[in-house]
Amino acid sequence: MSMRVWKPNVTVAAVVERDGRFLVVEEETESGLRFNQPAGHLDQGESLLQAATREALEETAHHFKPEFLVGIYQWPKPGSDITYLRFTFGGSVTGLDPERKLDSGIVRAVWLTLDELRETRVRHRSPLILQCCEDYLAGRRYPLDLLRHYDV
Repeated sequence: MSMRVWKPNVTVAAVVERDGRFLVVEEETESGLRFNQPAGHLDQGESLLQAATREALEETAHHFKPEFLVGIYQWPKPGSDITYLRFTFGGSVTGLDPERKLDSGIVRAVWLTLDELRETRVRHRSPLILQCCEDYLAGRRYPLDLLRHYDV
């Protein structure tokens, strides 16, 4: 008899705020078009910081520089056996590659105010999108050296 080992899905997200607007993506999902932070899964062999930088570039064409940890979020997705363990980083964008093709499924990257995010919450991929922005605005800043990545 084989026993299934449960594991959470480890994801990363980038919170970028500029002039009162947050960088988010509009993406195709099984539930239609949804908003999300630039976010995605941790790939084998990469650090959490590398993953956040890569995902932001792939989904927004912006070069993201993580500067602090906003929080770690555990979210069991309703109606499924999936649990996400999300590491959300705050930071800045250091440039834009306007010729870069965005990841498959990403319709556009857009800058929205907190009010616009609140107004569109029914179209958020998860409740984490608004929570991460609110935590960022509340001043949650944890040093990156809290995380340790050991290369092989």
